[in-house]
Amino acid sequence: MKTWLIVALLLALLLLVSLLALAFGEVWLNPLESGTESWRATVLWEIRLPRVLLAILVGAVLGLSGAALQGLLRNPLADPAIVGVSACAALGAVVVLYSGLAAAAWFALPLGGMVGAGISVVLVYVLAGSHSSLFSLILAGMAVNAFVGALISLVLNVASNPFAMSEIVYWLLGSFANRSLQDVLIAAPFMLAGSLAVLTAGRYLDALSLGEETATTLGFDPQRWRWIVVGGVAASVGAAVSVSGNIGFVGLVVPHLLRPLVGHEPRRLLWVSALGGAILLVLADMLVQAISGRVELKLGVITALIGGPFFLYIIMRTRSSEW
Repeated sequence: MKTWLIVALLLALLLLVSLLALAFGEVWLNPLESGTESWRATVLWEIRLPRVLLAILVGAVLGLSGAALQGLLRNPLADPAIVGVSACAALGAVVVLYSGLAAAAWFALPLGGMVGAGISVVLVYVLAGSHSSLFSLILAGMAVNAFVGALISLVLNVASNPFAMSEIVYWLLGSFANRSLQDVLIAAPFMLAGSLAVLTAGRYLDALSLGEETATTLGFDPQRWRWIVVGGVAASVGAAVSVSGNIGFVGLVVPHLLRPLVGHEPRRLLWVSALGGAILLVLADMLVQAISGRVELKLGVITALIGGPFFLYIIMRTRSSEW
C-alpha cells in the first residue's frame, strides 16, 4: 500500500477519534456547536481540548521516537526509555514537585522535565563517548535508567509531606487530567523541534537497515546522525513526559503494529508511527475516562496493561524465530 494513502487514512482516523474525544465525557457535547453556551464552551476549550491536544502530541512523539530508536539500534524491543530519556525527564519533574517549585510557577514542571531529558543526553554522551558503538549506547542508557530510578526512589523515601509523595506517585503513572493550554504551549515547541530532527534522519535509517558500513559508504556520518536521532528523541520525549508523566509501551507497540503496512522501511514507518501513536493515546485516554469512577484511573496503567502482554508476545516471537 502507498505510504501517502496510509498516512491519509490514519489522518482521517485521527480526526475522527479526536472529534469523538472532544464530545465524550460525563456530558456529551457537539464540538461544532458548543460555542453558544458559556459552560459548554468552558468545558470544551479549557478542559477537553488541552487533554486531546496533549494526547495527540505525546502519542505522536512516543510512536515516532519508538520507530526511530528501533531503526537506529536495529532492535525490535527499543523504545524511548532505552536511552534514559523518560527516566531523567521524570526525575526532573519529581524534583520540581518535591521542592515546591511546581506550585510557584505553572511552567516549572514541564521545564524541569525538559532539563532532566537534556541531562540524560549529556550523561549518555559522557558514558558512551562521542564515537560510541550502538552497544555502548544501549549500555549507557541502561546505566542511566538504573541510577535515575534509584534517585526517584530516594526522593520518595525522604519526602516528609505525604501529599507531595502522593502527587509524585500519581504523576509518575501518567495522565492528561487537569492539564491546560499553557502546558500545551510550553511543551509543544520542544516536541515539534525534536520530532523534526528525528524525521530528517529517515534516509539514514533506511541506509542503516543495510548495515553501518553500507550507510557510511553511501555518505552518511553514523556518529553525527546517531546523536541527531538521540538528541531529537530527548527533546521531544522529555517535553512529552514533563507534561504527561511516564506513559510506557506506546513507542514499543505502535511501530510493531504498523511496520507490516510499510514494508518494514524505517523512513516510511516514522510518519505512520507518529499518527498511530496519536490515535492510540487518544483512544486510551477515552478508555480511562469511560472506566474511571470517582478517582480517575491513570493513563500509564492502561498503556502498561496493553503493552505488557504485547511485549511478552514480541519476546516469544523473537525466541521462536531464533529456534
